[in-house]
Amino acid sequence: MEVLKSALLLCFAVLAGWAAPAPGGGRESWGYVDVRDRAHMFWWLYYSNNPSKNFTQLPLVMWLQGGPGGSGCGFGNFEEIGPLDRDLRPRNTTWVQAASVLFVDNPVGTGYSYTDSEGALARDVATVASDMMVLLTAFFKAQPEFQSVPFYIFSESYGGKMASAISLSLHEAVQKGLIKCRFAGVALGDSWISPLDSVLSWGPYLYSTSLLDDRGLEEVNAAAMAVKQAMEQGDFQKATELWSNTETVVEQNTNGVNFYNILTQDPDEARKAVAKNGYRVSLQRRCLGPLHGQTLSQLMNGPIRDKLKIIPSRVTWGGQASDVFVSMEGDFMKPVVDIVDQLLAAGVNVTVYNGQLDLIVDTMGQEAWVKRLKWAGLPAFSKMRWTAVDDPASHGQTGAFYKTYQNFAFYWILKAGHMIPSDQGGMALEMLKMVTQQE
Repeated sequence: MEVLKSALLLCFAVLAGWAAPAPGGGRESWGYVDVRDRAHMFWWLYYSNNPSKNFTQLPLVMWLQGGPGGSGCGFGNFEEIGPLDRDLRPRNTTWVQAASVLFVDNPVGTGYSYTDSEGALARDVATVASDMMVLLTAFFKAQPEFQSVPFYIFSESYGGKMASAISLSLHEAVQKGLIKCRFAGVALGDSWISPLDSVLSWGPYLYSTSLLDDRGLEEVNAAAMAVKQAMEQGDFQKATELWSNTETVVEQNTNGVNFYNILTQDPDEARKAVAKNGYRVSLQRRCLGPLHGQTLSQLMNGPIRDKLKIIPSRVTWGGQASDVFVSMEGDFMKPVVDIVDQLLAAGVNVTVYNGQLDLIVDTMGQEAWVKRLKWAGLPAFSKMRWTAVDDPASHGQTGAFYKTYQNFAFYWILKAGHMIPSDQGGMALEMLKMVTQQE
């Protein structure tokens, strides 16, 4: 917490711009915060543009991307929930309808965030959380109009692991008066909370969906057990390598199933590139590749960079993404289930949501770690029946199921893979409204 106490002493000049990116208007701002020496974090805020409500009448949502090294200001913004898509056309299911949205390129080195030296990159979620406390301290001081607005953290993939640690630090900081905000809860989407539970469930999930035969199931399970053994021995670096190997075994036995949506396949040439270049290339392709497509990179390093005007000339969007991933590699397979338990015990609202067609963080694996929570409300939660939610895009069709008890909720999102807002934008927006308690 010493970092927080000294945060206000930092020279964190907020470099901001204003624009109206979509028809009908839309106020936005962006800037950098120096979260540590030689470490500079970029944020981008869209004020809610709901025509019937002032932005102060709606929540503020911070979106955290995965990877680690995936850019929320890029992928989350233009591919999932921002006001414009990557072709700069208005998105009908943007979350800006229902909330002000704060995208942060996190950890430092991600997207437009950057470090002046490799040694300034984060190596674990503790550092990630500490850096975010500095940013949020600066943000809420510079944007006092948001101090009394309900503040939620929504996340995806590895972003959920970071969001858990950030939420616990934020809750403690708010309790101590170090950050002035109305923290209302965290939502963990297809999140890397318990890596081992995910890996161990891949074989059974693929087998149950007719994507593995008996021989394939045996091979995938054997590879997954090697990961488990490495983790039991405390060798998390080795576990990361064996995790990548398990993904290769899955691809070989499924003719290249896409880890982000089991109804599609990875291109054959991409799989050949992995086989040729080794496990580290494999890790980065699978975890960062979908978040840094060529078209998105051209957009972020072209028109968007020109619009923002404050990106240093030496910084390329996504230029340090691989370095971020490698720096966090030793922390990659470590679980944070205990942090979720601490959040629940502290009374923080926690939501888990998962896509039916996701493999890399499949729902079976999520359910496994949830069932082991020490949270006192778990027995009652487990006995509940889930409730169906209509898909807003399909009249009378079920789009999701959910359960909620006390300060915990679980959403099962149908017909969606890892990137739920991309696959089921209307249902994701409806979930946002439910989580943030909007009519």
